[in-house]
Amino acid sequence: MHSSHLLLEEPIRMASILEPSKPSFFPAMTKIVGTLGPKSRSLEVISGCLKAGMSVARFDFSWGDPEYHQETLETLKTAVKNTKKLCAVMLDTVGAEMQVVNKSEKAISLQADAFVVLTPHHDQEATSELLPINFDGLSKAVKKGDTIFVGQYLFTGSETTSVWLEVSEVKGEDVVCVCKNSATLAGSLFTLHASQVHIELPTLSDRDKEVISTWGVQNKIDFLSLSYTRHAEDVRQAREFLSKSGDLSQTQIFAKIENVEGLNHFDEILQEADGIILSRGNLGIDLPPEKVFLFQKAALYKCNMAGKPAVLTRVVDSMTDNLRPTRAEATDVANAVLDGSDAILLGAETLRGLYPVETISIVGKICSEAEKVFNQDLYFKKTVKYVGEPMTHLESIASSAVRAAIKVKASVIICFTSSGRAARLIAKYRPTMPVLSVVIPRLKTNQLKWSFTGAFEDQPCSLSYHLWESYPSNARQSLIVRGLFPMLADPRHPAESTNATNESVLKVALDHGKVSGVIKSHDRVVVCQKVGDASVVKIIELED
Repeated sequence: MHSSHLLLEEPIRMASILEPSKPSFFPAMTKIVGTLGPKSRSLEVISGCLKAGMSVARFDFSWGDPEYHQETLETLKTAVKNTKKLCAVMLDTVGAEMQVVNKSEKAISLQADAFVVLTPHHDQEATSELLPINFDGLSKAVKKGDTIFVGQYLFTGSETTSVWLEVSEVKGEDVVCVCKNSATLAGSLFTLHASQVHIELPTLSDRDKEVISTWGVQNKIDFLSLSYTRHAEDVRQAREFLSKSGDLSQTQIFAKIENVEGLNHFDEILQEADGIILSRGNLGIDLPPEKVFLFQKAALYKCNMAGKPAVLTRVVDSMTDNLRPTRAEATDVANAVLDGSDAILLGAETLRGLYPVETISIVGKICSEAEKVFNQDLYFKKTVKYVGEPMTHLESIASSAVRAAIKVKASVIICFTSSGRAARLIAKYRPTMPVLSVVIPRLKTNQLKWSFTGAFEDQPCSLSYHLWESYPSNARQSLIVRGLFPMLADPRHPAESTNATNESVLKVALDHGKVSGVIKSHDRVVVCQKVGDASVVKIIELED
């Protein structure tokens, strides 16, 4: 895999390091995905998460039933309406995950050097000598000397909550292991991960399909996080299932790379998927520790050049229980930004962590600081070179808009779009200023429940209809792309229209930018729009 250079501005003034951070309308260009759960499902906490910078809410179906997640989602919708902060919805599948079943839910203590048997017989009770699992093919998949990890959160920094096992022998359907460390397993379900072993389980399980066709369809999910993606065919099959499931043909599929198998087929998976999630939790125990950083840099580079969002997980594990990240974690977040990550995904930190709002806020601040020293010039040249010539029409317009915005020091780039593709291409070149994507919906029927008093007024949009449903999926899907921020235009303005109509929409967008504090008097703004059959990039200098 190709490895990217560290994209860092040279030189950094030491004095600038001590300058206080200035508050901004956009906390950071890098987006934050928050997992909602027991510690983050009240209206107060979700509202706090949105204000702190969460733009995508992840619902992890490895635990909890659909009713539980539906309650949380309804609270999220209320929080979106109250805070006027948009948020997209991501459904995370269970996938080919092996689990230890602990029906009694009693804590299980395992001692280093002791033996424990993994058995496919579910009816047996979990003890320190016997762990029943939900998969009957483990004995055929592993051999003596193989490594298996078991735990609720698989080595999240506290190794006393997960156990590292080494296969000692295979006895029929049972696998006898020796414990390499002492640990206490608590809860009803523990994940079991066999390191670098192919497991014959479907990527989209029957339970996943049921959840998608009911909960997913009901809530018109924006993203499907496809756990344990191992081949491009996994993505194709998931897309085929989505297209047959109600109205989910627009749902984007993010392939979650969690093991060496997915890593080996990364290029073909990237081609099929809409985005990539680098699941460093499982990857970190499937790969030797010294290899993880190299995979991260190479994978992010490939995603960046393909113009597809890349999401990184497991960055501030210690904030599950602490108010501050470790120095290494803070550096890790910054390096993720410098390596080109679009978004940071928080799992246990917001799901069951004690400080979900503070975690989002601190991660956002670190991202913002790293963005200030991101070497956009080097990145731009590298991307243009990678794309090559001749460029497509859209690619040429997008790169020209970013080049113009950098040269004139524009405060924002405004892009008019109906599909969102043009705005995503502009964001691909990582401009140093926000890209405001003015999404002009295409009205196919007069049955749509749109009700406007104006396009924006002094909120992201002035809708008397529910804010959540009114934003089309392509607008919400931009909430995971670095530097891209959607605004909704009145659907009575067609996307491709006369110059006069475009000018009126532009005025509304500029007025909204001023009210929001993104655009000030005498600022320069770069506008990218279609006028008839032509694509136009223009520079506007604002008066008082």
